[in-house]
Amino acid sequence: MSPQQAVAAVVVLAAGQGTRMRSATPKVLHEIGGRSMLGHVLAAAAPLGAAETLVVVGAGREAVADHLAAVAPGARPVVQDEQRGSGHAAAVALAAVPDLAGPVLVVNGDAPLLREQTVTALVEAHRAAGAALTVLTARVEDPTGLGRIVRDGSGAVTGIVEERDATPEQRAITEVNAGVYVGDAAAFRGALARIGQDNDQGEVYLTDVVGLLVGDGETVAGAPAEDPDDVLGCNDRRELAARRRTLNDRVLDELMRAGVTVVDPATTWVDVTATVAADALLEPGVQLRGTTSVAAGAVVGPDSTLVDTTVGEGASVVRSHVLGAVVGPQAVVGPFSYLRPGTDLARGAKVGAFVETKNARVGEGSKVPHLSYVGDATLGRGTNVGAATVFVNYDGMAKHHTTVGDHVRIGSDTMLVAPVTVGDGAYTAAGSVITQDVPPGAMGVARAAQRNVAGWVRRRRPGSAAARAAEAATGPDVGAQADDAGGDSPNGHHDQ
Repeated sequence: MSPQQAVAAVVVLAAGQGTRMRSATPKVLHEIGGRSMLGHVLAAAAPLGAAETLVVVGAGREAVADHLAAVAPGARPVVQDEQRGSGHAAAVALAAVPDLAGPVLVVNGDAPLLREQTVTALVEAHRAAGAALTVLTARVEDPTGLGRIVRDGSGAVTGIVEERDATPEQRAITEVNAGVYVGDAAAFRGALARIGQDNDQGEVYLTDVVGLLVGDGETVAGAPAEDPDDVLGCNDRRELAARRRTLNDRVLDELMRAGVTVVDPATTWVDVTATVAADALLEPGVQLRGTTSVAAGAVVGPDSTLVDTTVGEGASVVRSHVLGAVVGPQAVVGPFSYLRPGTDLARGAKVGAFVETKNARVGEGSKVPHLSYVGDATLGRGTNVGAATVFVNYDGMAKHHTTVGDHVRIGSDTMLVAPVTVGDGAYTAAGSVITQDVPPGAMGVARAAQRNVAGWVRRRRPGSAAARAAEAATGPDVGAQADDAGGDSPNGHHDQ
């Protein structure tokens, strides 16, 4: 091993069926806090610097292998064709590296709360004890159903006793097996080769390694986890929800200790992959997912979801859904905005109520205040987009780009049919359909002339509230004169 390597190899047991999840997704791939359960385990073990990371796969092996290639390309999947127990899985992994020597960490793949410091402390305790094997343990209030750690008078571990095999005295033990081990590769190999299958399940149990090594006169140590939650597994959807809550509580606790204001931790969810700077404010109902980062002084929420999004200093995102976007310093988003991937708001830009953006750059100080769609567009500095404007970017076959210059005023209910450019300082008249470039400083007008059909309500809606209101406003003589004069109907025909 190099000086940076705390162990020679990490073996992750991830071949189980996970039938209690009742899911087509392999158990270890269920996500919690921005990573799969397997991803959390790999992240906890990564600082050990192992030369080999072996992940034993079985059920759903293709999906697990694909996931490994995406999140941990240095990890190697090892196939366990038959699921014959944890001991058999560890033996299959070690058989894949026959020349491996030195300490090996063996850990279950469904322990999403396992932390780097817990794994590191286990390895350090193993080294200090000079043991052949060290078991991670936990002291719990209720050990029901868990394997008990049995120690001798010196504190050395002499065995792991399952509850069904325990005496009344052993059942009273509150130190339990966490299912994480670090031991010498040669000691593992020798013991695993001797484990029998004479049990109800016909399986090879990794816990039997302890008794065999003790029988050989080897030292087996036990290192309690500082937080018992670290070692909790996850076998069904209820446990998945409980682990998710515990992990989120940890994340929020760290953020608040670092200076982030979290108004309501019960309704705020932050992935472990997200970052929030001190003096940021998270209002109730906020979800920060993926690689989202929130800078100092920014306010997010209430009721906002940000995925893979960057929020600059002093920016504000209120009641909005933001995916893969950049919200620049002092920019304002919401309420009820939908920012899609490729959106980039410069300093002080504004995207307001019921606005959707996609692949759009909004320049410094520019505003899209309400009820508009901005797609495949570039807006310059100081530009204002009136309500109900649509950047018409799709012709049914391909997307096209719209460029709007600096200090432009787009009138309300304008359609900008791409590809089109509106030059610096230009205006568009409200209700226009702009299909040609508007030169700098020009006014683009593209709408039919208005005409009023006099007396239409009196003729077509006689006796209605509208007709009575019109008569009250104009007098009966005016209405009668309009009737006498006739007039075009809205469809272009004269009244008969």
